[in-house]
Amino acid sequence: MFRSIRIDAVLIQAVIAGALSFAHLHDLAEAAGQSGWKAWAYPVSVDLLLVAAWRRLRGARRDRSAWTWFVIALVASLGANVATAGLLDLANVPAWLRILVAGWPALAFLGGTLLVHQPTEPAAAPDPAPVIDRPEVADEEPEIAPAEPVPALPEAPAPVVPPALVDHARKVATEHRTRTGTDIDTATLRARLGIPEDLAGAIVAQLA
Repeated sequence: MFRSIRIDAVLIQAVIAGALSFAHLHDLAEAAGQSGWKAWAYPVSVDLLLVAAWRRLRGARRDRSAWTWFVIALVASLGANVATAGLLDLANVPAWLRILVAGWPALAFLGGTLLVHQPTEPAAAPDPAPVIDRPEVADEEPEIAPAEPVPALPEAPAPVVPPALVDHARKVATEHRTRTGTDIDTATLRARLGIPEDLAGAIVAQLA
């Protein structure tokens, strides 16, 4: 395992630069009122957010959210390193810097959560399968089978009309002839008696 790690000048320089940046972040957090283990946790949160955003950018270069959090972590790291270069009195840290340092954990937690749970870019659709040219075949007219004759439906039997209904219908037809001067038709008789159309037709045929 250790043989696969090649120690060169770039790796040594990265370790030294990381250690210095880590120390500067620790000093700034401690000067802003974060003592003990909390001062040591600040450099870890800044560097981890920077690494998480960079890994996200490697997989999705057009991810604006990853670029946003990468810039935020980079500004936090560079700002701490510049602030500890003698430009800021660490013995008398201004109130706005104390507020920024105190609010950094919530901001880093939000950024890390969004970077982890944000969906990645959808995979590219596979290329469609090539179309193989097939030789053209002359169109043949399909054979049409002769249509089979449709059997005739049996005629429905004539409805049985009760004599009492015929007598009542005769009275209605007489009253209609007296009032209108015309014989009653099937639709009118059906509407007057409230009976089916076939039954009304059979009664009208008997009254004719």
